[in-house]
Amino acid sequence: MTGQAAAKKHFTEHFLYPVVIVMLCSAFLFYKYVLQVSPSIMTHQLMQQFNITGVGLGNLAATFFYAYFITQLFVGVLLDKYSVRLLSSLAILVSALGACLFADTQSLISAGVFRAMMGFGAAFATVCYLKTTAVWFKPNHFAFISGLLATAAMLGAVFGEAPLSYVVQGYGWRACLMGCGIAGIILSILFFITVRDETFTGIVNPNQVKHGITLKAVWQVLKSRQNLLLTFYSGLSFTPVAVFGGLWGNPFMQETYSLSQTHAASLVSLSFIGLAVGGPVLGLISDRLGKRMQIMLVGNTLALTALCFVIYCPGLSLPIVGIMLFLFGFGVSAFMLSFALGKESNPLFLAATVIALINSGDGIFGSFSEPLVGKVLDLGWDGKIVGGVHYFSRHDYQVALSLLPAYLLIAAILLFFIRDSKRHVNAIAELEA
Repeated sequence: MTGQAAAKKHFTEHFLYPVVIVMLCSAFLFYKYVLQVSPSIMTHQLMQQFNITGVGLGNLAATFFYAYFITQLFVGVLLDKYSVRLLSSLAILVSALGACLFADTQSLISAGVFRAMMGFGAAFATVCYLKTTAVWFKPNHFAFISGLLATAAMLGAVFGEAPLSYVVQGYGWRACLMGCGIAGIILSILFFITVRDETFTGIVNPNQVKHGITLKAVWQVLKSRQNLLLTFYSGLSFTPVAVFGGLWGNPFMQETYSLSQTHAASLVSLSFIGLAVGGPVLGLISDRLGKRMQIMLVGNTLALTALCFVIYCPGLSLPIVGIMLFLFGFGVSAFMLSFALGKESNPLFLAATVIALINSGDGIFGSFSEPLVGKVLDLGWDGKIVGGVHYFSRHDYQVALSLLPAYLLIAAILLFFIRDSKRHVNAIAELEA
């Protein structure tokens, strides 16, 4: 073994190396959510620039989710079979180039294409994080480490609200997105230089990770009732945060409480902070108690109650609204346990495939929910125009946003049909045989 090879082996087997990998994967997640929620702090600017209505803005923002969902169909298998390092680095680069090109376009069609590029690259972020977590950390730490995914992701969402709003107000939305694109290019290079595909064999059995992936195994994952229920549960639980925080929450708060764009963004970002705190906290509690389903149900109920207060009780004081938004995000964070259930219910060598399937629920519901809210808003529009864009009343927003509590209610019902992962040991053994 050469000195260079020995140094490389020593670096990848250092006890801190898994932490470095997770930090870089976290940076990818942070970046994904900055791009995902960025339209929420430039709604009026985008509607003016491209001369579009509420449903038009919803469709433009949702092209991110269209590409995201389509990519989820194959990203898991790709990351299970090929280099996580190379594919993830290229994915970050594609998202970054999409942001740069979006910042420079004058065409609505081109803007949709470039927004889709952001979604295509971002589709790798969650699966990349959870795949590396499954490989490099002990199984009894998975729910806690995967909960930190929510922390990294929601910190990105928070940054994409108030801080990015200041940038938009000071320098314009184009300069803001161009800066995001340049930052992504730098992250892509750093990811490629640092991350390696070697397995930390002191933690997991390499045969579990490098197991040959067959069409039969993938098909069994796709047809599993447990996996499909987790997919729909995940999408229904997370979409309310994505829609409220990622696009329509800001204008709703501005109209309901007569707030500035930046102040509204600060309040809405509390839902992301709640999710960032709740992810690791509920994951740690779940790991300690070994009770996933009960925690998911409690979290879902909390999120549903808090969101109903925000939407339907406009007389609340702003501090109370802030607390409700925080609790909304905290409760939604229980959806992260669906990844732990999916990982425990399937073989480790299919970890990315399973995670991608469950994660596709976000893309499925996100792809049509944002434009659907916009469509309902347009249907209730009374013809009033303010500042060159359609004006929607508080009542219009309340009607349109009613979709989100409905999602949380359906997700809670689905939990009664999802089984505890401990009951799937025999099924996993059959797949691995």
